[in-house]
Amino acid sequence: MALRSNPTLRQLRLGAELRRMREQAGLGGSQLARALGINPAHVTQMESGKTGISVERLRTIAALCMCANEPLIEALAEIITDREKGGWWEEYRGTLSGDFLEVAEVEGHALKLTTYTMAFIPGLLQTNAYTGAVFDRSLTPLPRHEVDQRTTFRMRRQEVVRSGATPYTAYIHEAALRMQFSGPAIQAEQLRSLIEDSERPTVAIRVVMFDVDALPLNYENFTYVEGSIPELDTVQTDSSVGNVLFDAPAHLARFRSMLARLDSAAISEDDSRDFIRSIKKDMESKDA
Repeated sequence: MALRSNPTLRQLRLGAELRRMREQAGLGGSQLARALGINPAHVTQMESGKTGISVERLRTIAALCMCANEPLIEALAEIITDREKGGWWEEYRGTLSGDFLEVAEVEGHALKLTTYTMAFIPGLLQTNAYTGAVFDRSLTPLPRHEVDQRTTFRMRRQEVVRSGATPYTAYIHEAALRMQFSGPAIQAEQLRSLIEDSERPTVAIRVVMFDVDALPLNYENFTYVEGSIPELDTVQTDSSVGNVLFDAPAHLARFRSMLARLDSAAISEDDSRDFIRSIKKDMESKDA
């Protein structure tokens, strides 16, 4: 079987869970290979997502590793039997960096999404003009066609939220509501769109005010992605140097704790909507 040169995130996650299962059982790669009757290199390839496995082999590995977590085994089996070759984001492979595709893929398979942002409106809720303004201010100036392509890609990502298919909660710091990337007119339009989105039944927007005591957060923005079971949750963070994905149990527990603190610190949805309206009025008066 030919090795995959670019495994998808789900294929990589399957491999990571197989490795975690083996390590928790205290088995080395060579030990598992002998028990399966395969070459040790094949185990490495499975765990790196470079080659696929059957559901039957998954269950054999689970038995050898004495894994009794049936929900996890079933969730991994679902990844294996998913015959889709990829989502809409695959159209952009080769034209956009892998970071962009990874974000879309992890969102596309989520059961629920929660974001926290400090400096900008979450990408899943940005207007076309706001997104273009953000990309126009990239650390490395981008040619117009790349700004347009990235903007179009981000607009397509928003379908997971605006279709109502995926419940979404956005914690937005007051700083992001006031930050202007291209003047008060574009910001006011963005805030107007944010108010409309907040009225969608599957969208919750909550503001973290300036006067909240310092939150113990290590990241200025992150997305918590809920999978089919808690063990398959993922956290995605981004910065000027690219995306970082976390899926280790200790990391997931840490980010769940952060979400609990945000839930306690943020004002209610109704109060957030009213507060956003007040800032919008300020922006509109500056543009008058």
